[in-house]
Amino acid sequence: MVDLLKKIFTWWNGATLGTLFFTKRQGVKIGEDEYGNTYYEARKAVPGYPKRRWVIYNGVAEASRVPVDWHGWLHHTFDVPPSEKPLARQPWEKDHMPNMSGTPLAYRPPGSLAEGAARDAATGDYEAWQPE
Repeated sequence: MVDLLKKIFTWWNGATLGTLFFTKRQGVKIGEDEYGNTYYEARKAVPGYPKRRWVIYNGVAEASRVPVDWHGWLHHTFDVPPSEKPLARQPWEKDHMPNMSGTPLAYRPPGSLAEGAARDAATGDYEAWQPE
């Protein structure tokens, strides 16, 4: 019952019922990424505009979970979707990683209060400024 209420009233826990209904009537599934997000394109374009493209997130709706190649397709940078022609990768490129800020997986530097560690003791090389 709680899952049904989430589908009806919240957009951040995946697609709402209205979005799913719109997608079923107006969209054509183009592909999926490694995170399970599904990408769609409108069946028909509005005259004077390119075809509308959108993503249905798998889980929490977080835009940083869209990989670079799919981001380019969503924003009409690439005409061919990555499911048909993957973006060429350079050897120096790292794998895509969503933004982890605000989650338990966020980076916390040594001495961070969120990490629970104590800050390193002062070494004595700092001299406080004193007004004259």
